[in-house]
Amino acid sequence: MIRALLVDDELLVRSGLRMILDSAPDVEVVGEGSDGDEAVALAGDLEPDVVLLDIRMPGSDGITAAGTLAALPNPPRVVLLTTFDLDEYVHAALRAGAVGFLLKDTPPRDLVEAVRTVHEGHAMLSPSVTKRMLERFTAPAPADSAAGRVEAQRRLSVLSDRERSVLVAVAEGSSNAEAGRALGMREATVKAHVSRILSKLEVSNRVQAAILAHDAGWA
Repeated sequence: MIRALLVDDELLVRSGLRMILDSAPDVEVVGEGSDGDEAVALAGDLEPDVVLLDIRMPGSDGITAAGTLAALPNPPRVVLLTTFDLDEYVHAALRAGAVGFLLKDTPPRDLVEAVRTVHEGHAMLSPSVTKRMLERFTAPAPADSAAGRVEAQRRLSVLSDRERSVLVAVAEGSSNAEAGRALGMREATVKAHVSRILSKLEVSNRVQAAILAHDAGWA
């Protein structure tokens, strides 16, 4: 059972998150907080596996709390939630030790999947965030373009045709559910393919795999 802690200053948001997570048979909401200080205190008492943490809160904000949580002896996996799709928040969140960044309009099934994904040790970014980060930060310099493409294609050669199709969908910013609908697969099948892709490529998260696909000219 995945133990989750919810931290948001809006009661209505916390109630909605609890309703979504309580519907999953493998997730248990063990506590709720309303600011970053409560997040740290509750994490110390309850020892959750995953903390869903709002970024903008009165008092101690989510990014500050994420940094404190990451320094705990047995740190939880932190997923930051926000209504603001801004690059500086993504970068600050990742620097602070968060392993997930999702927008609050993330569909319920994708939210549950994100909790499972980070609990398994992988990073999870909102598909729209992944796509924008790739567009902004992964374009190679002209002198390095050819060599980088050849190296990326060499690394990706270990993938099967089906895994290649899944990776292209991920690199284009699709969630597992969206990739499944486009490729005629069950969501669970896509998730399994993504796990194998990360293992074969020896990368830790979807963004790193998507960057390779981008560098290879696949997306």
